[in-house]
Amino acid sequence: MTRDVETSRPFTLTDFARARSGNRKIVMVTAYDHPTARCLDAAGIDCLLVGDSLGMVVHGKPDSLAVTVEDMIYHGKMVRAAAQRAMVVVDMPFMSYQISEEEALRNAGRILRETGAHAIKLEGGVTRAPTVARMVDAGIPVMGHVGLTPQSVRRLGGFKVQRDAEAILADAKALEEAGAFAIVIECVPEELGHRVTSAVGIPTIGIGAGPRCDGQVLVLHDLLGLDETVKPRFSRRYAELAGTIREAAKNFASDVRSGSFPGPEHGFQ
Repeated sequence: MTRDVETSRPFTLTDFARARSGNRKIVMVTAYDHPTARCLDAAGIDCLLVGDSLGMVVHGKPDSLAVTVEDMIYHGKMVRAAAQRAMVVVDMPFMSYQISEEEALRNAGRILRETGAHAIKLEGGVTRAPTVARMVDAGIPVMGHVGLTPQSVRRLGGFKVQRDAEAILADAKALEEAGAFAIVIECVPEELGHRVTSAVGIPTIGIGAGPRCDGQVLVLHDLLGLDETVKPRFSRRYAELAGTIREAAKNFASDVRSGSFPGPEHGFQ
């Protein structure tokens, strides 16, 4: 593909900050493997998030709680190896940063060291701010996550829109003060997404938080229509690949059974 000037060099932490001041929307998509990450990178996506959502969309679990640090490192390595321009952020999974600041720092350092990623992401605000500050002080770039925090899905009673404006605003401000370079805002009313964005000086990335955030993120499988059973309200499908894959597999099976594949052109003499 032909790259324009805007997508001709690596996207960095500095670009996150400049995007807000320059009124340029940040584009983020989740990625979990090398070939898909390579395609997203070539498409000019700014940031690839190796999300713990892989527990659901890759591992087939009902939530992300079973994902381990080892899982994140495994998938993070593949994505980072494919990314030539995009910034790579890796989620810290459930219970990898909640037990103690020391363990959180150790796990974050291990994820960056073993994957080569550029930053980590963790959920929570006021209660996690001291941990974020420790990481930032150690040189680890941290992206925050407020609103619907999927690792707390059982406490929250499911994947629901979060409406406690004061708590969410306090969380966002605490993350900024702790040194986070950006914040994901998930599943909040549109006006609240705008209030949070206006209240902090760092970029916000929305997912179900309205159009007035500084950028947007989607889960790859939602964007591509790879899962026909889940259609989040906040997502837009840009393809329907589940049907395409199913049809291709059916055609392959039919050709094998009929004897039309492989043909003479597929063999060696």
